[in-house]
Amino acid sequence: MLEKILIFMVFLCPLIFFHELGHFFFARLFGVRVETFSIGFGPKLFRYVKNGTEYVLSLIPLGGYIKMFGDDPLNETPMSEEDKKYAFNHKSKWARFWIVFGGPLFNFILAYFIFVFLLLSGEKIPVAKFGQLGEDSILRSKGVQPADSIVRINNVAIQGITDFGFGENENIHSVGVKRGNDPQEISIALNIPFKTFMEDFIKHPPHFRKPIMVDIRGNRYGLTFVQGKMAWDHSLEEMNAKAGGFDKAYLYRFIEVGGVNKTNADAETDTGAAGTGSGLKEGEYLVNYKVEKVIDLKGMKPNELFATIAKEGFYVHDLQVAKLAEGSAAEKAGLRANDIVVAVDSTPVYGFESLRNYLTKLGKAEAGAPISMVVKYYRNTTLSEATVYPDLTTEDGVKAYKLGVYSSNEFVPMSFVLSEPKGFIDALGIGFYRTWDALEKTVSGVKKLIFREVSFKNVGGPIAIGKVASDSYEVGLSYFFKIMAFISVNLSVINLFPIPVLDGGHIMFIIFEIFNRGPLSRKKLEMAQRFGLSLLLLLIFAAIFNDITRLLR
Repeated sequence: MLEKILIFMVFLCPLIFFHELGHFFFARLFGVRVETFSIGFGPKLFRYVKNGTEYVLSLIPLGGYIKMFGDDPLNETPMSEEDKKYAFNHKSKWARFWIVFGGPLFNFILAYFIFVFLLLSGEKIPVAKFGQLGEDSILRSKGVQPADSIVRINNVAIQGITDFGFGENENIHSVGVKRGNDPQEISIALNIPFKTFMEDFIKHPPHFRKPIMVDIRGNRYGLTFVQGKMAWDHSLEEMNAKAGGFDKAYLYRFIEVGGVNKTNADAETDTGAAGTGSGLKEGEYLVNYKVEKVIDLKGMKPNELFATIAKEGFYVHDLQVAKLAEGSAAEKAGLRANDIVVAVDSTPVYGFESLRNYLTKLGKAEAGAPISMVVKYYRNTTLSEATVYPDLTTEDGVKAYKLGVYSSNEFVPMSFVLSEPKGFIDALGIGFYRTWDALEKTVSGVKKLIFREVSFKNVGGPIAIGKVASDSYEVGLSYFFKIMAFISVNLSVINLFPIPVLDGGHIMFIIFEIFNRGPLSRKKLEMAQRFGLSLLLLLIFAAIFNDITRLLR
């Protein structure tokens, strides 16, 4: 926990420092006296005074501030002509604009130079992989398979997603992919606009399931094509796509952490990571290679793996219910945790994603009409049925029915590759493109929130930022700094919101002064600041509430 707190502070403090440095730089440039430069809020842990400015490090590192002489528009204390030379409120509108805008501007500059540095040094980037492409996927209809790695687009070599430097209206003639560990490149003809390609690519994120199956008793097994060895870097999606090239599949029983047979002499530690057989963490398993189930795959076509194994009484692990939402349709129908869902309305399902797609398709077809469905599930080796009346929800503008079940998902860690360092001139140009792209993505996200195209539940507070920082640090320093650059752009945009007490609110007042031909009245300023502070506190409370809700799930 202490390590994560330190990572969070290392992540956030540079963003705060550069933001306040922007205000400080322009204040000094225009001759405004800066009384306090603080990183953090609350009790002061460290203070240093130089040239009339108090530099402070405070206890709560969730923001910062600079206090400028004469920056309180509600203060009506008379000021001498000499003091007016150093007072913020007595500077020109142009000077005040740059002092206020300096904070967001320096965050943009910080993001730009982080991107440039990463490009010059080479960066650890995610391998460009297609996700769990649904039945409605254009890419799948063209021959692309889930978990295919992209190595070439239109004969241009691709290392990662950051190499997708194509114009929106440019046509994607073909894509070169690699499937699983097969070194041979497969060329697939697409002939679709790049915009269409990206929309389908982004719609299906590369979340791939670990090769874990579950039997009708709830016991877990590792699935592999190699006798006596688990291949943890192979996802179920990759195995399903390649299964047609194998004669047999092997299932090995797991002895889960905390199980009574944990010290069974026939069991070996196999976690896909370093392990000693003791002190195993959640999600790690002891694999009993002495007990196996062999599945004959002869004559089976690609993408039929799950259906073939289901005939033997084994199902993908994410079909096992982890828990149910309180008061949900599934709970009312009698489903319970650890039930294994195998079919809906006589249609077999081979993963939680296929179940979700089935419900989404019903939401589109039924146009909101009340419906019922029969869910088949195993509980304690018994195949049962339940009539469920799913709840209709609208999320991100899409209608879908929901059962209210949480899946027992476990995912393969994301794959990364080290990119080739760019030249100095290229880095400067690409760095600007990436900063602008981050700005466009942030503005687009805000617009979707305002027009309710996405749920406000997606907004995160300090806990969410801390988790992102910790997760990115575990991936690697280059990814950590890339996320820092993106959050720096987010911070710039958020501070430019036209909300009183934020930088954007101050800029808005300056614009009002131009049209008003003078400062706003004291009463209007007081009302605006109260409104702005209330709205900001409401947004902060909502973001923290979302953080806590995610932790309790």
